[in-house]
Amino acid sequence: MDKSVGKPLNRVDGRLKVTGAAKYAAEFPQEGLVYAVIVGSTIPSGTITKVDASAAEKAPGVLAVLSPEKPPKLAGDPAKRQSPLEPMVHLLQNRRVDYQGQPVAVVVADTFERATHAAALVKVQYQAEKPKLGLKAQKAQAYAPKHIIFRPPDTEHGKASAETPAAEVDAMYGTPFEHHNPMEPHATTAVWEGERLTVYDATQGVFGVRSRLAQLFGLPPENVRCIAKFVGGGFGGKGSGWGHTILAAMAAKAVSKPVKLVLRRDQMFAGVGYRPETEQRVQLKARKDGKLLLVRHETLTSTSTFDEFTEPAGFTSRMMYASEQIITSHRLVRTTMPTPTFMRAPGESPGMFALESALDELAYKLNMDPVQLRIVNHADTDPESGRPWSSKSLKECYRAGAEKFGWSKRNPMPGSMKDGRTLIGWGMATATYPTMRQKGAAKASLLPDGTVAVAVGTQDIGTGTYTVMSQVAADELGLPVQKVRFDLGDTQMPEAPVSGGSWTSATVAPAVKRVAAALRDKIIATAVADAGSPLKGADPKQVKVENGDLIAGSKKESFAALMKRQKLPSIDAQADAQPGDEMKKYAMHAFGAQFAEVRVDPDLGQVRVSRFVGAFGVGRVLNEKTARSQLQGGIIMGLGMALMEESVVDERTGHFVTKDLADYHVPVNPDVPDIDVIFVPENDPYVNELGIKGIGEIGITGVAPAIANAVYHATGKRLRTLPLTLDKLLTT
Repeated sequence: MDKSVGKPLNRVDGRLKVTGAAKYAAEFPQEGLVYAVIVGSTIPSGTITKVDASAAEKAPGVLAVLSPEKPPKLAGDPAKRQSPLEPMVHLLQNRRVDYQGQPVAVVVADTFERATHAAALVKVQYQAEKPKLGLKAQKAQAYAPKHIIFRPPDTEHGKASAETPAAEVDAMYGTPFEHHNPMEPHATTAVWEGERLTVYDATQGVFGVRSRLAQLFGLPPENVRCIAKFVGGGFGGKGSGWGHTILAAMAAKAVSKPVKLVLRRDQMFAGVGYRPETEQRVQLKARKDGKLLLVRHETLTSTSTFDEFTEPAGFTSRMMYASEQIITSHRLVRTTMPTPTFMRAPGESPGMFALESALDELAYKLNMDPVQLRIVNHADTDPESGRPWSSKSLKECYRAGAEKFGWSKRNPMPGSMKDGRTLIGWGMATATYPTMRQKGAAKASLLPDGTVAVAVGTQDIGTGTYTVMSQVAADELGLPVQKVRFDLGDTQMPEAPVSGGSWTSATVAPAVKRVAAALRDKIIATAVADAGSPLKGADPKQVKVENGDLIAGSKKESFAALMKRQKLPSIDAQADAQPGDEMKKYAMHAFGAQFAEVRVDPDLGQVRVSRFVGAFGVGRVLNEKTARSQLQGGIIMGLGMALMEESVVDERTGHFVTKDLADYHVPVNPDVPDIDVIFVPENDPYVNELGIKGIGEIGITGVAPAIANAVYHATGKRLRTLPLTLDKLLTT
């Protein structure tokens, strides 16, 4: 029987999605369902003096208006977080306003339309305060956070060289505010049954939601159930427990009915996170042969006045290239805005724009090929920790990507390549993302019909988790994928972590492999002990499983026949898997090389990406089709970051002026060129027992600088702030 892992199998959940049968958080029907709508503040900073809900309460169909006038009771303190990564949320408990769009009331009505109408009738009066806005305006108050995701904000490795550099770059790079904008908006359906709460939530972490709700409502965790069978994209924005989920549960408790709360697209620009703007200084010094003497990366970014989140843009500079000295620092300013959060490749995405743009500038100063400069400074061990890499195929990624792209045909002179009047530019950059895993558990059951059900409380945020885990289980059990049913997205299943950090496959697949192996061994043990089985008395070590059959020499019995004779409802197994001390011994990253071709209109400044090649060393690929889709999706998101994505803020009010997909531009089909994804073969025996590295985030890293470097090659104009819009080209 052929193994299924690695093959480009179609998604097992594909039919459900294309037929509309896949249920998302807002699509679970409930008897007596009512609707909640949030009223957001119209000032960025101040105090609520009065909430007048009288007109709203008299409106047809209105069941309740929740506001700070009569704060809904909570058993737990919202300010007490179980993890420093858990965001502070506003739950109508006081009259303080910390950002524009903050929930100041929630209206519940029997229809969505009536709730929306009544929400417009709520009148809120404020005592406004002057907001603190603007990264540059608040720069004098910048401070160093105590830590960034449990790592120091500042580092220094190596000693300064007295050698005079042959070339130096010292420049400022900037990235704007960006919003996640998944296709599915944030949504929650909350249902109370006595002291038991069930929420259907658009979340990347069902167990995190359960924990937060249990704490705030004073419930044992087993009394809270969170379900997320399908998530229509998250990109990190659904990785945290946000206030609307808790408000939905508060509203459902207040009216004793199931409540659905779905954020409007404009509300997703306030209160559910975003990528903060950054100002980054990168200084590079190099010898004539390109060897780096210094890498200095200083990051200034913003957070809210009431919470702290730091965009770790300098992290990649600590480990990316070998240099005699590497210095990084991070500084924060507090602004009167919502708290930022993780967004696809947090830190790596904006940080690599600055580092890889600076390296391209250095290559031109040295008159050296940009690929060769990176090879010269290839880090054979991790510069930050000194540990060897668990595996690293970056040089092969450079070679494979350059060959596929045709890099050797590049004329290095800026502005030298043309198609008629159109300027052609070729640029490249490195991609990287850390390889991580967490603890995960799984259960599996052989059913009477010979099929197997496997369950893990993880999430599928569009990445193909249903499919690849079915493949892992099927191979271990000797079954075709069609005979495995993998289920997820429920806190009643064995626990798994949030689907973020590119660690879902690396965490869940080992648990699935182990539970499938444990179940296989149980099935074999049952057969060899069964007096009615053809395999009675066989050595369990000699029994094979293939295509749903147990085979020992010339003797064979199917799973289904064994179950029929046993008259069992199921044979069950449970297992978990967790990292050992390998992360203390090895540095673990995935790597890649990105190559972009752009076409620039010299008169209009319009930039089009016409070709793109990405070559990646990401360990063992579980499914070539879903993996390629993930990497292409990351590249497309990087294209948006490079050319169009920007959340514009009115610095008088802290209001995001871009508040829907008409204003906040993301790539659509005509914007996307041919994208070639190359998988560089890579065996990593240390990352986990399957050799898996995460791929959800590496695809976006390096894309924006590759495109910016291509624009410079086409035009001779170096744009150091994103996005690369035509106005910047025309005025530079």
